[in-house]
Amino acid sequence: MAREELTRLTGNGSGNCDNKDCPNVYRAADGSFVVQGTADTTFQPPGGEGLVRIPERVLREAVRALGW
Repeated sequence: MAREELTRLTGNGSGNCDNKDCPNVYRAADGSFVVQGTADTTFQPPGGEGLVRIPERVLREAVRALGW
């Protein structure tokens, strides 16, 4: 899946994102979410999965963008 196929829910003008690559939440066409953040190594997830850490404000912004 290419980034262009995702709807960006966060980071559209707020914060200090020089390259627009801050932690973000995206929505995929199938209704699932893609989260971009700092890789986290708190524990090893199952194969094919990964952990990312995002600030609470990013998640709140995504919820507002969805109107929830």
